Amino acid sequence: MKIEKITPFLVDRFLLVRVYTDQGIVGNGEAGLWAHHGVVNRAILELSDYFVGKDATRIEHHYQTVSRDAHFMGAALSAALSAIDIALWDIAGQAVDQPVHQLLGGRVRDKIKVFANVGGATVPECAASAHQQVSAGYLSLRMSPFLPGFERKTPSQVIGEAVAMVAAVRDAVGFNIDLGLEIHRNLRPEEAIILARELLPFRILYYEDPLAPETLEPMEYIARTVPLPMATGERFYNIFQFKDLIDRKIVSLIRPDLSLAGGFTQCKKIAAIAESAFVGIFPHLMGSPVNIAAFSQLDAAIPNYVLMESHPSADAFNEIVDHPVERQGGYLLVSDRPGIGLEIDESKLDRFPYQPKKILGNFHADGSVAH
Repeated sequence: MKIEKITPFLVDRFLLVRVYTDQGIVGNGEAGLWAHHGVVNRAILELSDYFVGKDATRIEHHYQTVSRDAHFMGAALSAALSAIDIALWDIAGQAVDQPVHQLLGGRVRDKIKVFANVGGATVPECAASAHQQVSAGYLSLRMSPFLPGFERKTPSQVIGEAVAMVAAVRDAVGFNIDLGLEIHRNLRPEEAIILARELLPFRILYYEDPLAPETLEPMEYIARTVPLPMATGERFYNIFQFKDLIDRKIVSLIRPDLSLAGGFTQCKKIAAIAESAFVGIFPHLMGSPVNIAAFSQLDAAIPNYVLMESHPSADAFNEIVDHPVERQGGYLLVSDRPGIGLEIDESKLDRFPYQPKKILGNFHADGSVAH
């Protein structure tokens, strides 16, 4: 089965890809470098020069060839290759009339536990949002404990408000609901340590990205200093970065993005490395219903899956696919349809014009750049 054509589609905030074969099977994928889809779109077009005419079933061989051909590799190329890889696995599943999770060894769970994000611009609004999500059936919540404008406040103010927000959410939902914190790289090491120590009474499931993860030494310092479970990895784009993170024993959870870190080909391996170290997989999910379907296939097949985003905002784009993933309270149901379980309806894509992300910046009170 030969690849005839690869076409990327810039749709709203997403970058989708379809891989067409000479047997009429079309694979669907999505790229995950969400802030730079224009660059990745061009990379997909360049990579198609290699893929067109090749055997669509030699997925591992293609990944090795493309990722090791030149001296340089980075997030843009990895996102492009990830999107194509997902589409090739989709083709492989369709060719044998099996879901991708079956090709990965079969599912180890029947549904995918997901978390809901807590919203709100004030402490009472956050508490009300948390209560609403639990009432909707979610057993796990995540929140970013910072009120609007926190960049222009003193560290002591920010820490005090963050503790008040977490306390209010705990009061609203109790201690039997999992609660994780997304720090969004907003703190310095000393701030992250002080905040983490004050949060110890609130039974925090994970402390995600307190610092920018470009270098691991400060993350290691925080992990050794406070006893909150750490989570990071959404920016990582290859298996070697994740191995270094796992080997350092910094984290309890890692955040590979299927549409950035190498597609099914590499993320199954990343999960296996993590499994051997008792590290959980906490996938980073951004994107359309296509990504949700693909991620669900991986989640179903790895034993150390823990959580991922519910991402209900993607439901607004369900019309671009024929079988969006079904939701059931705080779970996604695993599809047994062939491949990743859906097809992209190209006739609907023009209804959602591309919306590139603009660089606006975030600034402290003194004008310096924040996070």
